Amino acid sequence: MMDRRTFIGAIGSGLLVCNRIADAQPTGKVWRIGVLTGTARPPDGAVSAPLRKALQALGYGEGKEIAYEGRWGEAHNERLPALAAELLALKVDVIVTLGGPSAAAAKQASSTTPIIVVNGGDMVETGLVASLARPGGNITGINDPATVLSAKRLEILKEVMPAAKRVAVLWNAGDNAMTLRYREIEKAAGVLRMGIEPLGVREPDDFDGALTAMSRTRPDALMMVTDALTSLNRQRVIDYAATHKIPAMYEFASVVQAGGLMSYGTDQGETLKLAADYIAKVLKGAKPGDLPVEQPNRYFLVINLKTAKALGLTVPQSLLLRADEVIQ
Repeated sequence: MMDRRTFIGAIGSGLLVCNRIADAQPTGKVWRIGVLTGTARPPDGAVSAPLRKALQALGYGEGKEIAYEGRWGEAHNERLPALAAELLALKVDVIVTLGGPSAAAAKQASSTTPIIVVNGGDMVETGLVASLARPGGNITGINDPATVLSAKRLEILKEVMPAAKRVAVLWNAGDNAMTLRYREIEKAAGVLRMGIEPLGVREPDDFDGALTAMSRTRPDALMMVTDALTSLNRQRVIDYAATHKIPAMYEFASVVQAGGLMSYGTDQGETLKLAADYIAKVLKGAKPGDLPVEQPNRYFLVINLKTAKALGLTVPQSLLLRADEVIQ
């Protein structure tokens, strides 16, 4: 039997759910969300599951209030402008971009369709927005503060390897946002009195040359800047670092879960929740240029102890205590 308080609470909860769905969507309207990314097309051809789940939680059900249109560049940035044009031809209501080149392509393609940027680097430095507080135009999103993160990653790497003198940096030199991140690593290395071995790549065939260069002048450690190109080739890098026993720092936990040593960066699920919030606001009538660019809520340190053991490394206990996830 349900008492009076429980009954009233149940009614209240039901009304909240109904109100959320009603606020999310006028009857009969299906919003079209375009997703543009330079990464590989997933086997199921579906856009990011965390994004879809976050929008579902906000009352935008897939196939009911929302229809998704995904376009993937497969690490070929030259394809992105045409893919952005395809999304515009489909008359999408919002474009979510993943990565700097995708954001730049979408911005060039339209000055009116709302654009939500994710993983686009420092949005002011790359020229995507005028300012974080007042982005202006048709773009907003989640900023990626390269200066703070690059220095922090190198500091953590130095904690694990205090004697390290030279670190190789692997990044996509054809991506302006990633090149800015590389420059910040250079600055941080100068402060820490470390030398840098630059390993810029622009296409998949460049990885052989980059890895060969590391074999000739073996660095003490490696940092990989993550974008569509390096992400698609991450297993080659992970395997190379394991074979040659080179400790490496990455940006996302997924690389560490695949065998990398450690990462420090945002949680993609949380970042896409922020993107979903922006989408919901835009669909309710907000102008992207009036929505301040947000910073990620927090950053996560993930350490793979199994990989550390294989490399012959002892991770300081102080660092393990600070880690958000330790893979045994």
